[in-house]
Amino acid sequence: MDFELSEEQKAFQSLAYKFAVKEFEPVAKEYDREEKYPREIWQKACASGLVGVAIPEEYGGAGAGWMETALITEQLSRIDMGLGLAIMAATFGSENILYYGTEAQKQKYLPLLTSGQAVFAGAYTEPNAGTDVAGTTTRAVKDGDDYVINGSKMFITNGTICDYMAVLCVTNPDAPKRTERHSLIVVDANLPGITRTKITGKMGIRATDTAEITFEDVRVSQANLIGQEGKGFYQLMHFFDMTRIMVAAQGVGLAQGALDKAVKYVQERKTFGIPLAANQGLQFQLAEMATRVELARNITYKAAWKVDNGQLEPALNAMAKYYAGETAVWVADKALQMHGGYGYIDEYDVQRFYRDAKILEIYEGAKEAEKMTIARRLF
Repeated sequence: MDFELSEEQKAFQSLAYKFAVKEFEPVAKEYDREEKYPREIWQKACASGLVGVAIPEEYGGAGAGWMETALITEQLSRIDMGLGLAIMAATFGSENILYYGTEAQKQKYLPLLTSGQAVFAGAYTEPNAGTDVAGTTTRAVKDGDDYVINGSKMFITNGTICDYMAVLCVTNPDAPKRTERHSLIVVDANLPGITRTKITGKMGIRATDTAEITFEDVRVSQANLIGQEGKGFYQLMHFFDMTRIMVAAQGVGLAQGALDKAVKYVQERKTFGIPLAANQGLQFQLAEMATRVELARNITYKAAWKVDNGQLEPALNAMAKYYAGETAVWVADKALQMHGGYGYIDEYDVQRFYRDAKILEIYEGAKEAEKMTIARRLF
């Protein structure tokens, strides 16, 4: 086994970290407080080559893989997960086009994403269909050469700021299996009949855009179908199997960032005339925090490496996402506790890390759903 990163991978890692330190640190509090999307920072990230690195070169990407995506995601999240997510999720949902789309769809949409001209979104979750993806009820009915879409979506990342979205719709309602009733369709976000409402007051990741979207007689060409009609559920499950690696990398990065802040604080803070770092009990806690971060990192890297080498293992990716997310929550909690009362006010970044961490156990499959995937492999 070779655990050494390639020189190209180290370059991506270094570039992402330096970018985050320069662009995130001075403004992270501002974007969190004001709940605004960092469009200018996103465009700078595109210009720096950090967005859509797994997209092939012929479509404007770097032609890299999930390992490089994970490395970039980790380093951005190490400084601020909300801003990091806003950058990395600008292509969210377009992976369906990359894996299943026509050549015309790839040529049309993918270059726009890497060049900073467009933001994509994945419109999958509904008010009553989250983990139960097959319970989606948004309908797309054929009318001539078009689909007419009616329904609603909830908690959609990039919902109000995206230019295009991949929408999961029921197109084959009479199919015997629930999992064969859905299709994915590319929709221009500015079409008539679409209403997008920003969700505010989130606990964390407040620099990202989250929205409720409704579709009322939205007309879309049947040429916008991604892949095969009736196969949308399976395409989406494959998509989530892959993108869970990015969520795991977010968890690793946030946990490392929280650990960094805890180590720095206990060395500077003195009680009873000595640094907190001299307390053996805190040293033991920091050691355990560091160990869990390293374990999360290793399983995440393994999952990414496996995918890049044609060995997709859904259960392994679920393990990475579940463990890294739980680790981020646990480490952020310990880091905040070490800051004492100072950790509870927004003058110190650790409270933002604490708030941001919780979503890692919820979105892209709650940790309970990940455990179900893992258990299926055991049986």
